Amino acid sequence: MNSADTLLAVMGPLPQWFNFLAMAAAILLAAVSTLILLVMFHKKKRHRRRKHHRHEERQLNPTLAETGGLSPVRENEKSPGQTPPS
Repeated sequence: MNSADTLLAVMGPLPQWFNFLAMAAAILLAAVSTLILLVMFHKKKRHRRRKHHRHEERQLNPTLAETGGLSPVRENEKSPGQTPPS
């Protein structure tokens, strides 16, 4: 007589509901352990904080009023891309 026969003789056959309960518990244990591992090893995306610059500190391009306005209109000079008057 081997040990498996002895164990079955002591315990007797298991009811069907107990087999179902053991299988459901094993599936639940596997799902929970997988979920815990995923949560532990999940890397969160780290957002870098950007420095906010104040608008007063920026050096802006001067306006036409600050530079003295538009340059005078050229009358006799040739500008590129124009044909001479005939």
